[in-house]
Amino acid sequence: MTNTNTNQPLLKVDNLHVYYGAIHAIKGISLEVNQGEIVTLIGANGAGKSTTLRTISGLLKPKEGTIAFEGQPIGGVPAHEIVKRGISQVPEGRRIFADMTVMENLDLGAFTRSDKDGIKADLKTVFERFPRLEERKEQLAGTLSGGEQQMLAMGRALMSRPRLLLLDEPSMGLAPLLIREIFSIIVDINKTGTTVLLVEQNANMALSIAHRAYVLETGRITLSGDAKELAASEEVRKAYLGG
Repeated sequence: MTNTNTNQPLLKVDNLHVYYGAIHAIKGISLEVNQGEIVTLIGANGAGKSTTLRTISGLLKPKEGTIAFEGQPIGGVPAHEIVKRGISQVPEGRRIFADMTVMENLDLGAFTRSDKDGIKADLKTVFERFPRLEERKEQLAGTLSGGEQQMLAMGRALMSRPRLLLLDEPSMGLAPLLIREIFSIIVDINKTGTTVLLVEQNANMALSIAHRAYVLETGRITLSGDAKELAASEEVRKAYLGG
């Protein structure tokens, strides 16, 4: 079902509580992502950023609260069903299938689809965006460099043709030059119509490309607003931007 009400956020998270066993990891957060935005979650390690993404993508079940995508509740819906509905996640640490080829990994990204022509067209777009993947399409994914594996993880997620792309720490372990390349690709993906929710340790980079941002501290949102304004805020600079 498509979001016909333009005033309605594409994704709405309301009063979300998530536990890992006895640990209360997410303590009542609420956030919204509108169609066409890049929204970033920033915060220290262990603040609950990845847990938030994993709950939205159906890998974790919320104890309390609601998650709605295009106006439909998705809290507790199985992960493969959430991919079908139009949300795809690029997990932290990439999680590619190392003993499969680049091409096999990309094919797996389209597992929810049966439109052969559409899949073919999207594969062409992925190769245009990530030429190195085309050069290495018959290579085992585990033999790629860290940057190439990140590109593969992003390409694989795009093969499901998501309307919302969840990115978990895309810069992790990458050299500065590659980080800039990955971030410019994220901007490009967004400009071609995919909404992005980005979790990122590198707050400077995240705030430089995002429209809006939320700051998480120990499972709670402590600040939110326009990304440029947050980047200029004294409080955020001291805590997250090394200023």
